[in-house]
Amino acid sequence: MSWKRSEKLMDTIKHYSKFPATGVSLRQMVQFGERPSTGTLFRASQFLSEELPIRLAHRVQELSDLPEGLNEMPSIGRVRDWYAQSFEELVNLPRPNLSTDIKDRLLRPAKRSGKDSQMISKATQNPSVVKGQYRSAPETNGNGIRNANGNGREVKGSTSSRRYYAALDDGGEWPPELGAYNTKFADTLEQIKRRHDSVVTTVAQGILEWKRKKQRMQIDHNIQAFLDRFYMSRIGIRMLIGQHIALTDQRQRSDPNYVGIICTKTNVSELAQEAIENARFVCEDHYGLFEAPKVQLICNPDISFMYVPGHLSHMLFETLKNSLRAVVETRGQDKEDFPVTKVIVAEGKEDITIKISDEGGGIPRSSIPLVWTYMYTTVDQTPSLDPDFNKSDFKAPMAGFGYGLPISRLYARYFGGDLKLISLEGYGTDVYLHLNRLSSSSEPLQ
Repeated sequence: MSWKRSEKLMDTIKHYSKFPATGVSLRQMVQFGERPSTGTLFRASQFLSEELPIRLAHRVQELSDLPEGLNEMPSIGRVRDWYAQSFEELVNLPRPNLSTDIKDRLLRPAKRSGKDSQMISKATQNPSVVKGQYRSAPETNGNGIRNANGNGREVKGSTSSRRYYAALDDGGEWPPELGAYNTKFADTLEQIKRRHDSVVTTVAQGILEWKRKKQRMQIDHNIQAFLDRFYMSRIGIRMLIGQHIALTDQRQRSDPNYVGIICTKTNVSELAQEAIENARFVCEDHYGLFEAPKVQLICNPDISFMYVPGHLSHMLFETLKNSLRAVVETRGQDKEDFPVTKVIVAEGKEDITIKISDEGGGIPRSSIPLVWTYMYTTVDQTPSLDPDFNKSDFKAPMAGFGYGLPISRLYARYFGGDLKLISLEGYGTDVYLHLNRLSSSSEPLQ
């Protein structure tokens, strides 16, 4: 039976969309998840059962209000309904009835070695983002007024009580209802995550539908800014969901370097080596080459830092793929020996920086802004996307929608890093990937 949205649901979503998102930092996620127990997981479930509906509501609202008929495109409507359905599932999930005693224990910070524990470390402003650049909440509430907090009404469990709690448990027994709720909550998140797997490709499909209908070649900066906000918010939603599912699981799997999906000792050299092999494989496959252009990695093998390996792999793979494509297409596919692309990793106190230097002919300076535009692609024909196309968000095509760089930059900025591109037209391109080691910066959602 297909799901239908109701007017009542849309009203509830509108109400939730008036509240701001609460950003969380990488360090907070790690502090929180170090020793997951029934009690701390239940607190995390409480935080997410209030935070995620707000973030989902922001997206539903924004998709409903898109300008110039973009909100009427079938694929955009499909994505809006996925978000609305996920919102409904979270808001309707029955909470366990808890005794006053259990409620008090959940709210009381446990003692750490006799001293009162501090609340989890404070998140700092994200250094790579101007305030408001990727604001999660929609800009206005219909009459052109920027939202503060609606009309003073608070969503239950209002922002003041929405905290990513410190990872402390008093070590006592918890009633079975808590464990049962944790499992049910994690299963719901799993279902939501799967439902949203192909959001990026489906939104891309919606933009294509719109471009065809409007006979447009390029998208304007309003739609570009919408896509930036939308995809940044999605990275955040998937990070919180993925982290929570992994923590709920973690009690079965114990790799001491992992807290959920965050690795406290992410080895840059290993991930770079793997991304190089993957990108070269895809390149050989795409161009039918006997051997892809070589890539030289210059990296101290011991550099490691706290990061989400999946994010770093994605960024390295996408940037390397672009470099190899440029080298092959500039030099001609029948060339025997291609120039070597270099990957240089530098370790500073504040950042780890990865420079990818290719000799693929560079990009004219006037075209550089286009590199950051979604749907800008050097491939002659943008492929039509089948909705079930490649659920894993563009791992495969050597080239396609021109989503590689803009989305990689969002991943970098999400944890306070950045991605920059310098071109030497007629020679090659240098991409600088800055990764922030300090990991205290908040998700860029305000």
